[in-house]
Amino acid sequence: MGQPFLFRVIDKAVYDYNMICDGDRILVGASGGKDSTALIHYFANRLKRKNSNFSVTALHIQSEITPALSGELCGLFSGWGLGIENLNVNVLGRLKSGRRMNCWWCSTQRRTELLNYALKNGYNKLALGHHLDDVLETLLMNMINRGELSTMAPAMRYRDYPLTVIRPLYYADVNSIIAHGNEYGYMATTCSCSYQDNSGRKEARGHLEELTGGDVMKKQRILKSLKNICPEYLP
Repeated sequence: MGQPFLFRVIDKAVYDYNMICDGDRILVGASGGKDSTALIHYFANRLKRKNSNFSVTALHIQSEITPALSGELCGLFSGWGLGIENLNVNVLGRLKSGRRMNCWWCSTQRRTELLNYALKNGYNKLALGHHLDDVLETLLMNMINRGELSTMAPAMRYRDYPLTVIRPLYYADVNSIIAHGNEYGYMATTCSCSYQDNSGRKEARGHLEELTGGDVMKKQRILKSLKNICPEYLP
């Protein structure tokens, strides 16, 4: 029996960008949402394949705004053979006076904690659950708001730390992730942050929908264009 469709998509990104190597110690951020759950499911599956000489730990950053992982979800991870660690962080308490909580601030704080945990405990790779739609939305946001052609990298080694960030869902569109979650019966158990204030990304999501009509092939071609540059037709 072959691998699920989503896992084959992830395998291609992992292969194309050499995301997993022998001896890797990988920390994966577990938000409790569909994306990180799909990523954890993939890693659990990958570890059971032949010649899988690496290790994975899932870490959930819990805060005042981010709910604890449900018992159902923790049971699911356990059933897949992958344990989960929890770390409590006071995100609201870090806000400076007069500043308003937003998604960017919260995600930055959680990623900082993931980074610190990885460095402190000897992990050499940090796996995040950003998918194809996230990558293209970030591209549009940077173009429109900053006048810059940039987005999330599939694999990026920090200059100052012995750590590489990898995004195995790089080629996977959001609908494929939802379909996978429905097929394996966990979509109803996942949740995301109860606090939502991210109008910039929502606007970019709308622009992406207008450009592609949700067509995954069009999304993939936009991503491909970033590696297929014709300098003579640019300023």
